[in-house]
Amino acid sequence: MVWSGVIFTMSTDSFSAEHTKWFFEPILRWLIPGLAQSQYDLMHHFLRKCAHFTEYFVFGVLLFRGVRAGRAGWRWAWGTAALLIAAGYSVTDEFHQSFLASRTASGYDSLLDTTGALAALLVLWRWFRRRGAAPDVPSCRKFESSKSQVVEPPLKGARDGSSVER
Repeated sequence: MVWSGVIFTMSTDSFSAEHTKWFFEPILRWLIPGLAQSQYDLMHHFLRKCAHFTEYFVFGVLLFRGVRAGRAGWRWAWGTAALLIAAGYSVTDEFHQSFLASRTASGYDSLLDTTGALAALLVLWRWFRRRGAAPDVPSCRKFESSKSQVVEPPLKGARDGSSVER
């Protein structure tokens, strides 16, 4: 809920291109003194599009966490629900911007927003997949300890630590 409020705030007049240029221009001109106006405009546009992607990347992670509701792991249904919510919110965000004189609604921005959420969900899917694919302790196989020596896992019959023939 809080992050959707942040996104809503970022789509108001206060964060329009006209207002953000006064924040970014001095920083970019200090970092790159010989920057031409056309180069600055391109960098400003790129920064604003990165903001779209990033805010919906975070939104995608938070939505997945909310949809998952404390349950463990990954389910495609949870990821799909989070993506659909993010996509729907991006469309309503662009609709909201269509009512502001200093903002313009763009289907491309909505697509970029949805792509940010999709990227977050793909990162989460990959993370859960890697985390779930590696078991804590390999079963019935030789494995290396932290001292790089081969250690045999104990057999089920050896409870007291005594050796048992294999």
